Amino acid sequence: MMADISKLRVNGSRLWASLMEMAEIGGTEKGGSCRLALTDEDRVGRDLFVSWCREIGCSIDIDDMGNIFARRDGLQSSLPPIAMGSHLDTQPAGGKFDGVYGVLAGLEVLRTLHENNVETKVPLEVIVWTNEEGSRFAPAMMSSGVYAGLIEKEFAWSRKDVNGASLHGELERIGYLGPTACGEHKIGGLLEPHIEQGPILEDNGNTIGVVSGGQGQRWFDVVVSGQDSHAGSTPMPSRKDALVAAAAMVTGINRIALENAPFAVTTVGELLVKPNSRNTIPGEVAFSIDIRHPNDDVVTKIADEIRTLCETEAASNSVSVELDEIWIKPTIHFNEDYINAIRTSAQMLGYSHQDIVSGAGHDACQVCEVAPTGMIFVPCKGGLSHNEEESAEPEHLEAGCNVLMHAAIQLANN
Repeated sequence: MMADISKLRVNGSRLWASLMEMAEIGGTEKGGSCRLALTDEDRVGRDLFVSWCREIGCSIDIDDMGNIFARRDGLQSSLPPIAMGSHLDTQPAGGKFDGVYGVLAGLEVLRTLHENNVETKVPLEVIVWTNEEGSRFAPAMMSSGVYAGLIEKEFAWSRKDVNGASLHGELERIGYLGPTACGEHKIGGLLEPHIEQGPILEDNGNTIGVVSGGQGQRWFDVVVSGQDSHAGSTPMPSRKDALVAAAAMVTGINRIALENAPFAVTTVGELLVKPNSRNTIPGEVAFSIDIRHPNDDVVTKIADEIRTLCETEAASNSVSVELDEIWIKPTIHFNEDYINAIRTSAQMLGYSHQDIVSGAGHDACQVCEVAPTGMIFVPCKGGLSHNEEESAEPEHLEAGCNVLMHAAIQLANN
């Protein structure tokens, strides 16, 4: 073992090379990545990660939600491990760093400890959580939600993509329906490194975000039902145009967020129009609503205002509307010991840092229900994420990985 662990540093060039190699799997024209959950591309990325872990002697466990646990034993291997990680699945036009950085930063920590013969008291693990994005199977953070007991496994297994493929079926198809029941693989805690996905660190000139918690979120699926009718022969006053009503709802949802500035955000990210014919009045529109705010009372207030808005616009346009609330995530607060381990590691390493609240949901926001968790943010250019042009500086990614390593060692040796 090294005499002075405080001098230990990760290999930033190797971390970057691993990120770039993973990004080629499902690589897009604009330099991003498309590895939707449980697709063939996701399988290839998972297989590559597992092979890298086995090269340094890690054992691999996979549960029946497809979560991967790569373990490096400690001196007291019967104790639950300190885990690191995030996810490998991406948005349809995702970037190189969202999620995958957290996984490969964890791998780089294990590689560094392995090559320097550094032992920890308790084991360390890297976790890949399945379907964090929720872009193929809704809701997001699904498998960490099942792990934490927040989502029923049978419900998660039954979720289908737009082509009718079920999550359970796709787990079987790509060979990642593991033998361990989700939730049975216990951990002592979780550290999740991530790009910020916002502009605050960059705007303030800081390298490390010490994340204190996450915003409250609520998701709705909305169906507006009108009547299909001929575009040329149906007079305007007689129409029951579902799209006209939905358009007014979408505009109103945006207005409500602006009225609850500065922290409220609302997003309509999916819109499906039926029959989607050029010369037919739309008879049905389905769309999604994503509401977020760091105060749960404000989230509830916005949700109530949106429900009233949708019902009012439906009545005024002679259509009907149904709102199905598919997900509620209260505001969360991370573990103080984990926050302090991250902060003291950043201080010891000499990195500029600040406390920050996560604007996005993450697997750590689910796992905190059953284990202590903490998150490390690093800047991304312009705060841009969920975009092929997502960008992060190699030195920032290396810095975040160094903070991760020293926080993990500190927690594993307590």
